[in-house]
Amino acid sequence: MARKHAGLSEQMGLLEVPAAQGISAVGAEGHRERMRARILAGQGETMADYELLEMMLFIALPRVDTKTLAKTLIARFGSYSAVIAAPPEELVQVKGIGESAVATLKVVQLAAQRLARAEVVERPVLNNWDRLMDYLHAVLARERVEQFRVLFLDTRNRLLADEAQARGTVNHTPVYPREVVKRALELKATALILVHNHPSGDPTPSRDDLEMTQEVKRAASALSIVLHDHVIVGNGTWLSFRREGLL
Repeated sequence: MARKHAGLSEQMGLLEVPAAQGISAVGAEGHRERMRARILAGQGETMADYELLEMMLFIALPRVDTKTLAKTLIARFGSYSAVIAAPPEELVQVKGIGESAVATLKVVQLAAQRLARAEVVERPVLNNWDRLMDYLHAVLARERVEQFRVLFLDTRNRLLADEAQARGTVNHTPVYPREVVKRALELKATALILVHNHPSGDPTPSRDDLEMTQEVKRAASALSIVLHDHVIVGNGTWLSFRREGLL
């Protein structure tokens, strides 16, 4: 019976990581209170990445040495942002991480994406390009497989919808121009921006990317829908077909 309880605790990510060496429970709580005070005092920007991650994990794992766990995660995935964006199936491979911790990390990722999207909604996206790129990077830059999205715009080039149309492999996503145009008609969109990511990090378009873009442009033009651009998002970089003279 004792072994069964230990296994359940391990699955929930509660007892995998030992308490901090040489720090009592009271001392650990004092450490966390000091970090809370820094955050509430507006000093969060001065905190190290592992400290922010430590506080985040403490919400899900109150009885775990989250400082050690935070440093382990950053060492495993390479950075704070990479930890937040890591796939759940890879996160749970880290000793001490269970569903509660993964859910907490994914909530933070979704919150970041919602904040970035809020900077785009209700504004003409063509006049707020930098904010649009920030949003697209938040959504796509760390995806492990290709994802094809369409931004549907109204007559004032404001965002009506941002929808994922397809997910593919590490280097290919099937796209069906007729489905893109059909959805634009359903939303009463008058313009489009195509977006997809290159998991390799290199945003250089492939021949398939070029051909698909022209196919969507022809299908949209036939119904008086404008294709403003096709953006490929890499890791920390992006490419605009319009700016490169490819559209």
